[in-house]
Amino acid sequence: MKVGLEIHQQLATGKLFCSCGGDLTENLKGEFVRSLQATGGETGATDQAAKTQAAKGMEYRYQVTPNTCLVEADEEPPYPLNQDALKVVLTISEMLGAHVSNEIVVMRKMVVDGSNTCGFQRTALVAVDGKLVAGGKTHVISTVCIEEDAARKITEKDGEITYRLDRLGIPLIEIASAPDISSGAEAKDVAEGIGMLLRSTHRVKRGLGTIREDLNVSIPEGARVEIKGVQELGAIESYVENEAQRQKVLADVSLKLKGRHPPMPPVEPVDLTAIMSSVHSKVVAGGLQHGGVAFGLPLPGFGGLLGQGDKNPERLGRELADYARSAGVRGILHSDELPGYGITAEEVDAIRKALGLKSLEDGFVLVVASPPETARRALNAVRGRAVQAFSGVPEETRDPLPDGRSRYSRPLPGRHRMYPETDLTPYPVPGDLLKTIRSNLPEPPQATLQRLSSKGLSADVARTLLKEGDVDVFDAVTKDGLSASIVARVLTQEIPALEKDLGHPLFEDPEKIAPVMRAILSAVEKGVFAKEGIGAVLKRVLVNGEDLNTAIERSGLHQMSRDDLVSLVNQVLDQNVDLIKKKGMGAMSPLMGDVMAKVRGRRDGQEVAEVVRSLLGKRFESNNKVNV
Repeated sequence: MKVGLEIHQQLATGKLFCSCGGDLTENLKGEFVRSLQATGGETGATDQAAKTQAAKGMEYRYQVTPNTCLVEADEEPPYPLNQDALKVVLTISEMLGAHVSNEIVVMRKMVVDGSNTCGFQRTALVAVDGKLVAGGKTHVISTVCIEEDAARKITEKDGEITYRLDRLGIPLIEIASAPDISSGAEAKDVAEGIGMLLRSTHRVKRGLGTIREDLNVSIPEGARVEIKGVQELGAIESYVENEAQRQKVLADVSLKLKGRHPPMPPVEPVDLTAIMSSVHSKVVAGGLQHGGVAFGLPLPGFGGLLGQGDKNPERLGRELADYARSAGVRGILHSDELPGYGITAEEVDAIRKALGLKSLEDGFVLVVASPPETARRALNAVRGRAVQAFSGVPEETRDPLPDGRSRYSRPLPGRHRMYPETDLTPYPVPGDLLKTIRSNLPEPPQATLQRLSSKGLSADVARTLLKEGDVDVFDAVTKDGLSASIVARVLTQEIPALEKDLGHPLFEDPEKIAPVMRAILSAVEKGVFAKEGIGAVLKRVLVNGEDLNTAIERSGLHQMSRDDLVSLVNQVLDQNVDLIKKKGMGAMSPLMGDVMAKVRGRRDGQEVAEVVRSLLGKRFESNNKVNV
């Protein structure tokens, strides 16, 4: 197996080709509608992926936001390349040991799925031939590019997609590895290594959607397939391994097809509306309403191969259904799953007869849709994919699904989609700029991990801080002598839990969070309240905007005296006499839970445990003496 990664990370700067900011927003100023067509690239040929998308005849509705301008609307030429963003990319290129180009030439990459108003994405090659060590192995970084992010998809319905322009133009760095990765686990290691390198610059955005991975996967008997837009690092291994298994299944089907009926004879869709109108199937009846039609496509030699490996979700029937959906229908029915869905064996025989099929080794596909042109278009797409099945696994772009599998999106783009940007002149990279960047490179990730470990943090905690881009906050908060372990705990546990509840990151700028954390943790070290109350105070200060004293007061966290703690523990023990008699010291855990619920961060948890253990032990000993 061969795997290559393309990592796309948003940079924390202004937009790449205008002076607009790079923040997402829900505020709208207006909208406009466009349609896009595919055109020839620099070679004069038109890219197949672009032609496939343009043939759908979609309309694209664009929502204008306060941080968009005429550049995003494609009503004004792009401004010169954002120098701040370019410096970040040059810095990362140098950290990878890549060879930086003498001249940056912006290219147009044709994209007609509506994600860019002009029908292309601007991109530029910055550096080549870098190196990254991950999992004890050195991997080649083929290219480092800078490009603009796409518009944000909001809704999609028949014939129209709505995009929001706030994300369009945010700078992306694209880091592409060579296909020297040999497993899903290794792919995850490389992605994690690149992510930590990016975070070490402190110049990249945080949060879901700010970093995306494209996975290029192939096996010897398969083909290069790109799974585009994976957002979860932990899911990379599943996508890679599932894609390898999918290709294995399809390669096996191809061998069986060649042995049965090489090559596939010409077939045409057949109108089966009259036959299907009497079928007692809700699926069919629902599709035939409002002028719907039923068409069938004979597939000689495909019988028993469309649903091969039903225990494995990867099968040819699902591939044909994906191609049909891309042509505008909701799905298909195929011969390997019939009788079923309300269609009887007798009705299947009638369908086979109408399609001219005589052998059980022959299969078929049914589509019910409206209007008739949609049904024909879907079956033509199915026929094209069926022809490809004889040749093996087709090269294509696929969309990731939540379960770790993927779905066909479009043909794999090629070189015909590229041509030079005519509105921007090439940018020579000054030697003095590179010299300055090389003398001010950020601390390498491995050196950061070693430094964090020297402060008493475990390897896992240190790695989490680096992976999540929290090292700069950690350094800012601990510089005054605050406990490294408590600061790390807040950054790796308390804040992520709060962000999960809120559904968004708490901060982008470490300069804003560091003073708040220092004030809160200083109060803990001074004994104002216990560390167990940090989460509650953080939420009130960061989310509700309360000052520290108010947050502590309203959280009920003012310090409890030692005498009050002892009194509270004795009260809880009095309420649980039967439990203590039954379990003795084994009652420690439930009793501790009851006490901590009442203490609520007003005393340190370790101290509370010591008091509970001591008083419980005395009562246990007293009970034993009475029993004796």
